[in-house]
Amino acid sequence: MTTANEPKKDALIWPEEGESRVPYQVYNDPGIYKKEMDNIFRGSTWNYLGLEVEIPNKGDYKTTFIGNTPVVVTRNSDGSIHAFVNRCAHRGATVCMDTCGNAKTLTCVYHAWVYDMKGDLKGVPFKNGVNGQGGMPEGFDTGKHSLQKVKVDTHLGIIFGSFDHQIEPVQDYLGEKMCGYLSRIFSRPVKVLGYQRQDMKNNWKLYFENVKDSYHASLLHLFFSTFGVNRLSQKGGIDLDPTGRHHVSYTYGSLNEDTDVYKNSDLRSYSSKYQLEDPSLLVGRNEFTDGITLAIQSLFPNMVVQQIHNALAIRQLLPKGTDSCELVWTYLGFADDSEEMTKIRLKQSNLVGPAGFVSLEDGGVGELVQKGIVGADQELSFIEMGGTGVESQSFRATESSIRGFWKNYRQFMGY
Repeated sequence: MTTANEPKKDALIWPEEGESRVPYQVYNDPGIYKKEMDNIFRGSTWNYLGLEVEIPNKGDYKTTFIGNTPVVVTRNSDGSIHAFVNRCAHRGATVCMDTCGNAKTLTCVYHAWVYDMKGDLKGVPFKNGVNGQGGMPEGFDTGKHSLQKVKVDTHLGIIFGSFDHQIEPVQDYLGEKMCGYLSRIFSRPVKVLGYQRQDMKNNWKLYFENVKDSYHASLLHLFFSTFGVNRLSQKGGIDLDPTGRHHVSYTYGSLNEDTDVYKNSDLRSYSSKYQLEDPSLLVGRNEFTDGITLAIQSLFPNMVVQQIHNALAIRQLLPKGTDSCELVWTYLGFADDSEEMTKIRLKQSNLVGPAGFVSLEDGGVGELVQKGIVGADQELSFIEMGGTGVESQSFRATESSIRGFWKNYRQFMGY
């Protein structure tokens, strides 16, 4: 007998078609969600935690999540970076309640247990009791009551964390190809221009699918196709790492490119009647020598790196339940940017974020799917654009990278 609050049993049987069919049950089942947190986010994966530039000084810290597990990332007094679960070893209370700050120690407000910036327990009030009464039992060892440690690795100033302390180095996990794409941006010192947070009423996987879905970009987003930021008629492609879990969608765009393929198709997403009140929004600079004007890179399971012309950002995906997730946007520039270049980046960042000219629709379409699949656990999505395989392709009218996500998802989940 099960209680009302107990996740129902995971009885999912994956369809024989493989990655080109996805049961809608995976977006609705609380038991599957719990298994994802255990097998993927708390499993053998590297999760994006932040940037070194966000904690530059000794004693700096920031709070974040790995899946639904709260985590603190710190810069210790010796300059080393550490991460640990934000949960007191005493009674489970949240230890660090601020999003960021600087401190020598972290103290749990409940019973004032004190931890250093490596997460080690350093002080317990009244450990020896009061007036010879009470206190901790004989043999109590503070060294056995540290905060749960998270393995940390960094690459190009990006901080990753994993609950698997035997996991391969992060560069091996990402692979040479994905590290190469990261180096386009992170081989130069970056600076943080700002943050935004976005709540979405849909399962986390629907957003990650959307990020990998180059097919929708110029169909859903009127701004992209109308103003020539991203069209499927432009030169570009999809690049996957050998496992298929990570991907990059890239475009060599031109604002003056012929639009007949959109004009003649009578698509909702293209309209010549729209004009920009401020055309300088799309006036930028060609700053990448490879000529790529738009690149969206996803790193399994929770990180997206974005270059849309000169708008640079990291998106961190945080699951919040079967039908809810949060997206944390970190907007970036380069440390040596001029004031004019920073203004260009900030202006173009109006394309993205919770109310962006483009991203506004991404934040809503996942909810449309979540609403549409209620009561449809036995039904399947159909993912055969560009074939049924998982491979890099020199075009973007494809769902290859989505199939790559589901291939790896099935491996982690045992389906």
